[in-house]
Amino acid sequence: MKLHYGWVMVAIGAFMTCIAIGAMFSLAVFLQPITEATGWSHAAVSSAMTIGFLAMGAAGFGWGALSDRIGPRSVVLAGAVVLGLGLFLASHAQSPLQFQLAFGLLVGIAVGSFFTPMIAAVMGWMAEHRGLAVSLVSVGVGVAPMTMSPFAAWLITRMDWRSAQVVLALLVWATLVPAALFVRRPPAAQTAEQGAAEGPRPSLRDVFVSLPFLVLALTFFACCAAHAGPIFHTVTYAITCGLPTMAAVTIYSVEGFAGLGGRLALGVLADRLGVKRVLIAGLLIQATAAGTFIFASRLGEFYAVAATFGFAYGGVMPLYAVLAREYFGQRILGAVFGAAAMVSSLGMALGPAVGGWIFDRFGAYTWLYIGSFAVGMGAVAIALAFPPFRAPNVDLAPARSTSA
Repeated sequence: MKLHYGWVMVAIGAFMTCIAIGAMFSLAVFLQPITEATGWSHAAVSSAMTIGFLAMGAAGFGWGALSDRIGPRSVVLAGAVVLGLGLFLASHAQSPLQFQLAFGLLVGIAVGSFFTPMIAAVMGWMAEHRGLAVSLVSVGVGVAPMTMSPFAAWLITRMDWRSAQVVLALLVWATLVPAALFVRRPPAAQTAEQGAAEGPRPSLRDVFVSLPFLVLALTFFACCAAHAGPIFHTVTYAITCGLPTMAAVTIYSVEGFAGLGGRLALGVLADRLGVKRVLIAGLLIQATAAGTFIFASRLGEFYAVAATFGFAYGGVMPLYAVLAREYFGQRILGAVFGAAAMVSSLGMALGPAVGGWIFDRFGAYTWLYIGSFAVGMGAVAIALAFPPFRAPNVDLAPARSTSA
């Protein structure tokens, strides 16, 4: 029964992340219609996503710590209500600041309530195959570009962007609120067994200055900084290359579909070959693909690069939660992974804003993709510094005193 409902939790987590992440990333589809209808700059609209990533990261840490204490159901239920509210208020924004606060701050806070708490809960349910389970939860992130993004693009062809965002708000409330009611905490017996095996609970302060956490957080940051810009701006980049809007959106869908394969493949490989070596290989592929976007100008070329890029970034993202579990155990996983995700959100925040500034300044995205390649290679270099695994929650020395 435990194992059975663990896989139910995986399905719920995948569904919730699909809707929540898809709603947030729909801004990539709305970017051009919003700027054309309002006269707001690309940088102003893109900054809403930057604020969203920052809010998502900070709130994810708080939501994760809260879910460790009260369980994930109340957390994701609150997030569902706030997410719909943010989209509804964004549809009525009359200035860039109002839009940034609604779509950026509120939507970002809300989306932070789903990924970290659900990942932590699922890992508490699963006694084995954790890499695969976490990867399947994050499949929702990959499905979103194939479902929510085309749906948003279809809405834009039928109505103005404001009405389209109201529809998304209603969709969020109609789907995520009922789904939240089926979320359960990990079984108490299993949690108790894990707690006995893991030993005393360390302070979060000691965890946050330990070498494993610093390498985890910095790698996560550089990884997200490398792929955030290409994810958010490639649809607009393809449009500037002469592709129709609907064709450009399909590039995003190809990227998401490839990410599904990446999540499954790298999740299985991480269980078999070791999570650290699989992560490093994935980061290397991601960096190379990000730089290759500058050579794409036709639809087939975009498809080829997007498939490789999506496979890589989709595959590596779930592995950070597995690493956090291996280094620090289950009992504080929500807070630890939430803190690492908060750092990573700073990297995600750079992509939309910097990409928008580059386009406004140079009228092209070339330097965005060159920069993404360089930062991606930096992520590879940082990941090579991961120390060997130790028994969870044991002997967590600060980074300054850890030399091995």
